[in-house]
Amino acid sequence: MSFRLKDYLDEKIALLEAELPRALSTEGVPSELYESMHYSLMAGGKRLRPILVLAVLEAFQQPIERGLPYAIALEMIHTYSLIHDDLPAMDDDDLRRGKPTNHKVFGEATAILAGDALLTRAFGLVASSYVHHPEVKAETTVQLIAELGQRAGERGMVGGQMADIMGEGKQLSLEQLEYIHLHKTGDLLIAALRGGGYLAEATPKQLQALTNYAVKIGLAFQIKDDILNVEGDAALLGKAVGSDASKEKATYPALLGLAESKRRLALLVKEAQAELAAVKINHPALFALAEYVMERVS
Repeated sequence: MSFRLKDYLDEKIALLEAELPRALSTEGVPSELYESMHYSLMAGGKRLRPILVLAVLEAFQQPIERGLPYAIALEMIHTYSLIHDDLPAMDDDDLRRGKPTNHKVFGEATAILAGDALLTRAFGLVASSYVHHPEVKAETTVQLIAELGQRAGERGMVGGQMADIMGEGKQLSLEQLEYIHLHKTGDLLIAALRGGGYLAEATPKQLQALTNYAVKIGLAFQIKDDILNVEGDAALLGKAVGSDASKEKATYPALLGLAESKRRLALLVKEAQAELAAVKINHPALFALAEYVMERVS
């Protein structure tokens, strides 16, 4: 039977969306804060990062339940970053996935605190959940927490966001643009692949291949985002098209042109797949997800 990515994604999204609200608690939490956290966490989306964690475990023939706490924590961090990214002081967006952004519904102060709460909850979730997974070594739990700290912090996603802000209205080199995207977008994808690798007890060589795959699909994901911002469908994207140009943001199409951006996108996807094939990680979902990054319309 041929592999059907849509069926695979639908199955994993249904699993994750059943688990995500269970990771939030109303006990001792101000109701407005809880509602704000829940609103953005359950606002839909591709759930690509947690799905990648689960796909790595499947590739190593390990139970995906082992990866659920880490996968959910990663989605919480991603959600916090989107809440903050949409704020007036950042990208000042009114829509996210076709719905009003968090601060438009709950106000800026609550949105900031909801992002803060999701970020801190993510680390607590990983630290506490693996107490109930005795098959996961304490050393592995520490590796997972360290990975999240590095990839989400000032040398990772937050650093990439800062570089993105500093680059607005400036003529950036390709190296500077790739720095932004490797960190702003790529680092949480790296955290997904490496976290799955730690949980699956991958060898150092396999872990490096997973890292290289993540770097390449991270760049590919951002190139595709930049292309969609130029020629995508606003109804499918759930946000305005052309916003990058209006904000004078550095993008691949602005720097290289659309044709070269599309060529680089296709090459990165092929290289990502080759990284896995070289170490015999042959799970079809990981190969198909790389192509999905290139072919998506939203």
